[in-house]
Amino acid sequence: MLTIKQNLQEVISGGNPDRYVKQYEFMDIIMEAPMDLPLAPAPGTRVKNKWGITFDWPEGQIGSFPMHDEDHKVLKDITKWRDYVKAPSVKYSDEEWAAAVEHANSVDRNEKYVTAFCAPGVFEMTHHLMSMEDALMALYEEPEAMKELIEYVIEYELAYAAEYLKHIKPDALFHHDDWGSQISSFLSPEMFKEFILPAYKRIYGFWKENGVDLIVHHCDSYAANLVPFMVEMGIDIWQGAMTTNNIPELIENYGEKITFMGNIDSGRVDFPGWTREKIYDDARKACEECGKVYFIPCLSQGLNISSFPGVYEATDEVIDQLSKEMF
Repeated sequence: MLTIKQNLQEVISGGNPDRYVKQYEFMDIIMEAPMDLPLAPAPGTRVKNKWGITFDWPEGQIGSFPMHDEDHKVLKDITKWRDYVKAPSVKYSDEEWAAAVEHANSVDRNEKYVTAFCAPGVFEMTHHLMSMEDALMALYEEPEAMKELIEYVIEYELAYAAEYLKHIKPDALFHHDDWGSQISSFLSPEMFKEFILPAYKRIYGFWKENGVDLIVHHCDSYAANLVPFMVEMGIDIWQGAMTTNNIPELIENYGEKITFMGNIDSGRVDFPGWTREKIYDDARKACEECGKVYFIPCLSQGLNISSFPGVYEATDEVIDQLSKEMF
């Protein structure tokens, strides 16, 4: 029987896996690393992070999002972004890194990838600062100012990456950046190529140049039209790939260059009245359609969790069952 890491390598190389990769099992994500996470911690909470972005998690909702009313919007004029946007320091003490270092040192690297976690992504940071509408309009109306802001975010990411690599030698990077709705990318491929592709070629290139073997990018949206750019920027696994992307077709066209992790939409199976039967039906359909290589069955959720208790664990159990039935 292959180890978890060996089985993952067989899947992404088009080899001979002996079972399905079970969601996030190959990544041991070091969540203890100090960083300015983009979220409120629980329903009914509101927090302001070090960029000045206020995140609110209303009761009854399944997550938090930045507030962009006049009192909370950080960036009110893209042409004056330097007056509003101040990146926090990436310097943390050894004591603040201690828990992350301890976690990383406890991982059997022959079995799993020690994985760095980074969020939000470059595009997400722009609309966290100013709102989605303002960010999209600024790309058209003030492209040079947006490129300057994106460059500022890149420099922050690279500085944080350097600190991370100094304290921990990760084998993989799990990086978030949502690039679309369920049915369309937010940017046209031409605009994505101009604004976003160069940023990630630098960011992911830096991590890989410094010993990171595997780039896993989370984007739980439609982004099929951006897959060639994902390949070019160095993404090894697209996590969060939803069914609206026609994953079987993408595997046929790009499978030798990138692996697709998802095709079990969280919105279809992760809800208050969830059932194991529904998870099984969706997971089996995904596995039958996508095959055994260049594909990892997984919820589209952006971490190894679910919004409602038990869904993630039940999905793991279903994938184990499907491995027994289909291998």
